[in-house]
Amino acid sequence: MAEKVVETKKQKKERLKKMKPGRLAKREARMGYIFILPWIIGALVFLIIPLCQSFYYAMCNVKFNTRGGVNFTFIGRENYMKIWASDPDFLTSLSSYVVTTVISAPVIVVFALIIAMLLNGKIKCRGLFRLIYFLPVIVVSGPVMNMLSGNGATTISAIDASLIESFLQNYLPTAMATTIATTFGNMTQTLWYSGVQILIFLSALQKINPSLYEAAKIDGGSSWECFWKITLPTIKPMILLNVVYSIVYLSNNEQNVIITSIQSTMFAASKGYGYASSMAWLYSVVETLIVVIFAVVLMTRKDVYQKQVKKAKKEAKKQAKLLKKVQRREMKHEAKTIKATKA
Repeated sequence: MAEKVVETKKQKKERLKKMKPGRLAKREARMGYIFILPWIIGALVFLIIPLCQSFYYAMCNVKFNTRGGVNFTFIGRENYMKIWASDPDFLTSLSSYVVTTVISAPVIVVFALIIAMLLNGKIKCRGLFRLIYFLPVIVVSGPVMNMLSGNGATTISAIDASLIESFLQNYLPTAMATTIATTFGNMTQTLWYSGVQILIFLSALQKINPSLYEAAKIDGGSSWECFWKITLPTIKPMILLNVVYSIVYLSNNEQNVIITSIQSTMFAASKGYGYASSMAWLYSVVETLIVVIFAVVLMTRKDVYQKQVKKAKKEAKKQAKLLKKVQRREMKHEAKTIKATKA
């Protein structure tokens, strides 16, 4: 009986040692915190403080006096009420932004995934093609993008866009058809935004173990089945990352009409910083809701194999608990028999 008790204690110690992270894991965790420390400091200094200031501005009427100072008059929710009551242009552009973002973000992610899978294949001059698809991210940004969009280089011809809009109006409401047609009209500009997403997908595809595809093909799996059973579940976290990145990039680039309207409102004499801050906060709430909706849609669909693994782990835990109970009962029974024999 004593030998059994010693063995169970040893097993428990070994199991606890395996559960505790080793020195290497702790060192890697510390290095990870050190690497993200500059970002944390930057977020606290350059993000949290301006956010608090803009939230306060949104609740005030901000005016500059002749002496160079700033006068704050607290008015509560009045700026938000003005937006809903007397600013239909901003609400219209906000609704068109929602529809455009909901359509454009999946298009960008799907296009990026297709191009990443093609660039991950065994083709000649693969590095050159990767450079070509990532080059617009470096070159076409800021003033260059503004110049190209001003000359009509980022859109398809007006005739094709009108044909798409007239076709969609037969099946959809006019506002939605116009927004979708505008999205298709800016398809060239939308696809230019897929460089970073291609790079992220490409790095995820390169980390997939080729033996998984070999085993699937030996079992008779086709390329289509390998994509749905191996590739897509493996890169699923990267899909969510790219969707969030695409939404944030579309919402904060130089071509966004809402960003330019908020910037112009800041310097308007009748509205000012307070009104512009309330517009920005309303816009950020809508943007956050879009991100949350996409995150919920992509995160709720769990993989079937992950569910099976979780069930197997739960069953293993139950079996371990039952074994422990049986061992305790045996030990108690042996102890009672030993006492009875001694007596």
